[in-house]
Amino acid sequence: MANKRIGSVTRPLVALMTMVMLAGCASSVPIEDRHPDDPWEGFNRQVFVFNDALDRAVLKPVSRGYRTVTPQPVQTGVGNFFSNLGEIRTALNSLLQGKPGNAGIATSRFLINTTVGIGGLWDFATHMEITGRDEDFGQTLGVWGVGEGPYVMLPILGPSTVRDTAGLPLDSYTYPLTYVEDDKVRYGLTALRVVDMRAGLLDQEELMRGDRYVFIRDAYLQRRRFEVSDGELGDDPFASDDYDFEFDDADFDDTDFDDSDFAD
Repeated sequence: MANKRIGSVTRPLVALMTMVMLAGCASSVPIEDRHPDDPWEGFNRQVFVFNDALDRAVLKPVSRGYRTVTPQPVQTGVGNFFSNLGEIRTALNSLLQGKPGNAGIATSRFLINTTVGIGGLWDFATHMEITGRDEDFGQTLGVWGVGEGPYVMLPILGPSTVRDTAGLPLDSYTYPLTYVEDDKVRYGLTALRVVDMRAGLLDQEELMRGDRYVFIRDAYLQRRRFEVSDGELGDDPFASDDYDFEFDDADFDDTDFDDSDFAD
């Protein structure tokens, strides 16, 4: 059963990477206008339009309904539950990156929150001031010296880079939900996780101005570079509401991209 699920995850990702590599040759954005980190911008924007339409039609309305009908303590508990499962991935990647201290913190958080925190619903470890950095395989590859590669907008999954995309299968294998045998339970929990994450982003959308594609791209790249360097490149751009994304005036030119057709 597990081998079947692993294969079902790997094959689509391989096909997806093949599509991305081919699409890089078919970008409609003039070479001189391409962002150095986004050489496949033409293809990425098309995927962004698809993702945005899907989000507005399905995921966003469902997330709004979820946030409306679900009491805040329950939402917090749901978020804590899924975050706690991610501590296993953080512990493993911390070891791979040579950070035994952070691995110990992640392990402690998982044990405390799973037991005292009632299956992770209550983040008791944070109340004990036991906190660390989240780590994933994309960050591990970065620490190992693997280049970031071009920016990629993945269908459904959203913003990424070639390096982060390469780490997705390993991230999946180290997330406990992958090994839930009951398909209905696994799919149901996965859907709940996605909806809960999307609901948490609803307020942040109000901060977006101008070209939303550029905003999301630059925000994603800055955040990931901050995470890979463990903050050595400067302050966390998401540490407060006063974000600094280093945009140029030209980045907010909507002449090349108009999402008014997908307005609420």
